[in-house]
Amino acid sequence: MMSCKGPLALAVTIGLTLFAAIGFGAQDDAGPVAVIPQTLYEFSPVLDGAKVVHEFVVQNKGTTTLNIERVKTG
Repeated sequence: MMSCKGPLALAVTIGLTLFAAIGFGAQDDAGPVAVIPQTLYEFSPVLDGAKVVHEFVVQNKGTTTLNIERVKTG
């Protein structure tokens, strides 16, 4: 049976979690500045139970170390 509801929900959750965990927004030039070029990924339909993987790129455009302390999925 094909289902895309679960993977889509996972993609949205990952995107929003990364967005919240890194603290997007106005940053001081003297600190870390997280840039995530792609904040959402929509998986194509897959069979129930199939493993799906996608890597999100996180770039530090600031002048100090960017520490990512937590990342959670669905």
